[in-house]
Amino acid sequence: MPLTVHLLGLAVFAMGTSEFMLSGLGPDIAAELHVSVPTAATLTSAFAVGMVVGAPAAALLSLRWPRRRALLVFLGAFLLTHVAGALTSSFATLLALRFVGALANAGFLAVALATAVSLVPPDAKGRATSALLGGVTVACVAGVPGGALLAQLWGWRAAFWAVAVLSLPALVALVRSVPVGHAEGAPRPDARRELAALRGRDLRRTLLLGALVNGATFCAFTYLAPLLTGVTGLAASWVPVLLALFGVGSFVGVTLGGRYADTHAARLLTVGTLALCAGWPLFALTSSWAPATLALAFVQGALSFAVGSTLISRILYAAPEAPTLAGAYATSSFNIGAALGPWLGGLPVSAGAGFRGPLWVSAGLVAAAVGVGALRALRVAVRRGRGKVRVRVRT
Repeated sequence: MPLTVHLLGLAVFAMGTSEFMLSGLGPDIAAELHVSVPTAATLTSAFAVGMVVGAPAAALLSLRWPRRRALLVFLGAFLLTHVAGALTSSFATLLALRFVGALANAGFLAVALATAVSLVPPDAKGRATSALLGGVTVACVAGVPGGALLAQLWGWRAAFWAVAVLSLPALVALVRSVPVGHAEGAPRPDARRELAALRGRDLRRTLLLGALVNGATFCAFTYLAPLLTGVTGLAASWVPVLLALFGVGSFVGVTLGGRYADTHAARLLTVGTLALCAGWPLFALTSSWAPATLALAFVQGALSFAVGSTLISRILYAAPEAPTLAGAYATSSFNIGAALGPWLGGLPVSAGAGFRGPLWVSAGLVAAAVGVGALRALRVAVRRGRGKVRVRVRT
């Protein structure tokens, strides 16, 4: 895998730390800024909404720029929003900064996916996607628990400063490693051509599956910290451990996705989605038992990211003529789920059902994904059956 892909992963690590760290910081932010925990969870939703809105718009804008310029502008803007976030004392301002930071994150990720795919052979999109998204899983393993630990030692603002500092070496590395212009021999990006390539039914179905699966992931992940302390009954000092287990699981999942997404995607998606559908209810039923909570955080993290990274690679395969906008659409669809997930998870919490509620919501979202996949399989079977009948009639 080219070094540039791993350097892009370094920037994605900083961004992934920011995107996921709110799971461990939510209660502290809520207490200091005088809002409820579900209200603090809207910071995650605001970030996701910014990703949804920003991905297509920023990707279209970046088509006019050389890729290195686009990556540096987006990463620089992302860094500045975290400096401002560390300094603000207003929840409304922090909410707005999360949205703006997400716009920058969305643009960066869309261009980074297109850049990574352009640097590998056409049949290695899954491995390139896995290497890039490995930055997100490392963020879950080290960055997010580290942010939670920093928050416990020096307050939640320290985590925002840490993300800003993490972004600096990535910024320098991109200046030195990413080519100034577009890949040699590659057609110049064209918005009309890329938009025309995004009309396939299979692409739309895969985008829907991504939104449902990622919605389930964020729905549960956003409430892991209060689940651990309020339902499982462990001390707050266990929150970094729980988040690290989820992160290690996500790293394992992305690694498996990168190994098999290019050759056995259908089998991985089928088995992984069914296992997720069974795992979220099991998590809800056993969350009062500490060993089960810790173990299932690992398992569900692995399954969620194995399925999610494979879906992203399938989106890129489905639209080879639109590498930048396909990455943008993937980013948008996954963050539609990430925006709706915490909000849907907050409904049972606000209604007094407790912190098991988000796990049941996650189960419902994955069940919907299974239903979408089953309908597709049924339609394919019907079409094949009709084809066989026609062949028999002709013979």
